[in-house]
Amino acid sequence: MSARKQIERTGVLFVCLGNICRSPLAEGVFLHLAHERGMEDRFHVDSCGTGGWHVGERPDHRSVAVAKKHGVKLPSRARKLDPFEDFDRFHWLIAMDSENEREMLTEGAPRERVRLLRSFDVTLSGAKAADLDVPDPYYGGVDGFDQAFSMIQRACAGMLDAIC
Repeated sequence: MSARKQIERTGVLFVCLGNICRSPLAEGVFLHLAHERGMEDRFHVDSCGTGGWHVGERPDHRSVAVAKKHGVKLPSRARKLDPFEDFDRFHWLIAMDSENEREMLTEGAPRERVRLLRSFDVTLSGAKAADLDVPDPYYGGVDGFDQAFSMIQRACAGMLDAIC
């Protein structure tokens, strides 16, 4: 046995609809911020979608562009939520919007481990759940991706503060 103590990593899963826009941005931003804080080894982070339309695809080119502009890498390919495996593997099940939150709960996710990402944004303290969605930028222009990135960055910073 190694003299080095084994550290249990906290599992964080970011969930959106197709797993090519918001959740890969959240995964990349969270990893980037954890790295900046010297805490990347404390987490196991992934993202997925409640729908399977884009399984195996890289993130949307607009997500990649906005991430790159901020020095953030998006490491994963799209995959669909696997309730049996994901609900056991991850401590935090973080939805990008209330629709995906409801979908996870319907699939049997433990309520106490499901949160909306923007509920960690300290500037939104006391906001109603309906105001905590990260809007899906897929059908819009580049501005929507910039706005989503800003929302996600604030919320991920707040999340790291809250869980560490």
